Amino acid sequence: MKILKNIKSQAALEFLTTYGWAFLIILVMIGTLAYFGVLNPSRILPNRCTFSSEFSCSDHLLKADEVRVKLKNNLGEPVELTSVTLSKDDGTAISCTAPALGTWKAGEVKELAWTSCAAPTGLIQGNKGKVLMSLKYYSSASTSTYTKESQGEVYSTVQ
Repeated sequence: MKILKNIKSQAALEFLTTYGWAFLIILVMIGTLAYFGVLNPSRILPNRCTFSSEFSCSDHLLKADEVRVKLKNNLGEPVELTSVTLSKDDGTAISCTAPALGTWKAGEVKELAWTSCAAPTGLIQGNKGKVLMSLKYYSSASTSTYTKESQGEVYSTVQ
């Protein structure tokens, strides 16, 4: 009787040891893939430029010290831009030379360029970067008392 118990115990121990080694090998493989960036989802995500419905983004460019976007006024009326600001994902403002403000006609495509951005912008060449934008505007037929805000973001590979 004692011999059969030992054989069953040995079989159970070998079974658990085999599964333990297999589990360890799988963990090492996943760790290796993660270390070399194969499991990095940001490489798979597409470049995008999104804004609220008031403005549509037709093109964008991210550099370590410069951000450019082409936006179209979809409001159906001219507006006055009062401010345009950039910030990082965490809400920290990015200090750059702001684009020119002024009247923006209905349907007009305007290129907004933030240049000479001070370090650190958080944008690293070759990696994906995300910049949040805020546009403040009011209708040309109105006054600055009725200022509205539109939010947008650019997520792209930094050149």
